[in-house]
Amino acid sequence: MSAHEFTVDDLKRILREGAGADESVDLDGDILDIDFESLGYESLAMLETGSRIEREFDVTLDDDTLTDAKTPRALIEAVNGALVPSGVV
Repeated sequence: MSAHEFTVDDLKRILREGAGADESVDLDGDILDIDFESLGYESLAMLETGSRIEREFDVTLDDDTLTDAKTPRALIEAVNGALVPSGVV
């Protein structure tokens, strides 16, 4: 399934499905600029998250994208930058 845009709601859903959520972290709050480590997601969880994003959104993310994107905002921007606009081949 390809999408027009990857949103914070998409990211929250994928984080919960793939790596779960630390009970002490409120993913429903304003998390855009909180680093993933503080949210309880370490590198293995982020690799799983990246794999799920790639499959669901039909996009390829290189390893640097996942390691360089320290916050949800940075990851969302990177994924949206990699998405092919609808109708473009």
